[in-house]
Amino acid sequence: MRFHRRIRLDRIGSATTPARLSSLVEVSPECHADEGSILAVRALGENRAYGDLELPSGRPARIVKGNLLAGVLGARQALHGYMGRVPTHVAPGDILHLLNMGGVIGVCDQPNRDLGPPIEVEVLGSISREGTPLNIKQFSLPPCRELRSDGPPLLLILGTCMNSGKTFAAAELLRVLTLRGYRIAAGKLSGVAALRDLFRMQDNGAIATASFLDCGLPSTVNTKDLGAIARSVIHHLERTQPDAILLELGDGIIGGYNTGSILTDASILGRTAARILCANDLVGAWGGAQFLEALHHRPDIFSGPVTDNAVGTTWIEEQLSIPAANARLQPERLADLVSQHLPLRTEEP
Repeated sequence: MRFHRRIRLDRIGSATTPARLSSLVEVSPECHADEGSILAVRALGENRAYGDLELPSGRPARIVKGNLLAGVLGARQALHGYMGRVPTHVAPGDILHLLNMGGVIGVCDQPNRDLGPPIEVEVLGSISREGTPLNIKQFSLPPCRELRSDGPPLLLILGTCMNSGKTFAAAELLRVLTLRGYRIAAGKLSGVAALRDLFRMQDNGAIATASFLDCGLPSTVNTKDLGAIARSVIHHLERTQPDAILLELGDGIIGGYNTGSILTDASILGRTAARILCANDLVGAWGGAQFLEALHHRPDIFSGPVTDNAVGTTWIEEQLSIPAANARLQPERLADLVSQHLPLRTEEP
């Protein structure tokens, strides 16, 4: 039997949440270079610009040099963040990088000039349970081959890229629709693992939340067809009997997280009631509309920074013939536009 030891962790990354780790864990030298493997590592440095680890509670905790951390092997391809991959081999003593605040760990191929170099971590071993190395895939939601056609309607929040206002729009929609008497479940279907977006959805009224992390994925970089993952999340959320399910597709409709593959799934297409596209500028709005229309997902509503004033909203409504509403300035109008696509009855609270 290979030597196992117990250590007390200083920080537990939220990407490990499916495994429900305690601070006292068993560490094994037997490591597997598999996506989703849960590792114990030691922080070798700090980063002032990007140096927090999101805990399973959602609270950020500053990483201090020497901290013992729990994270998950995974990949990241952020347009405005780090680019990294799962290593081909991993063993105690190897040096890897913290790729995101949720605790996704890998080999950083390209740092970000604004964030600085990612925090380096030394691998201590795999976190095990009764001698078996843990992987978040062991705790994933069951697969769903096909969605039922008569299930709750789907609201898709899409973006031309990261930081285009998707999560803010989702939160405002949840807040206003909940106040109007709707029961809305919410999920995130693509991106890199972190819980803050789901917590924000919960804070604004979502009756249940889930994401690709619940399907055993630290990110969606290496999953070329996300249709199966999306169906599992949706099927799970259906159990709460919501009036509708709001789904944020992280990153952009074009990018490294394979978001576009969700839109080609026939059972998702058949259930989609409304598509809200968030864009940063008019070129993105025009191009996003063209891209989505080719997939039979023509946007029903525009939001995001492109709608910050009448310059954008007027052009979109006149040139694209699609209504536009700013989530910050016009949350009620945004909810009105979405409600037009939902066969729901609202009850005054």
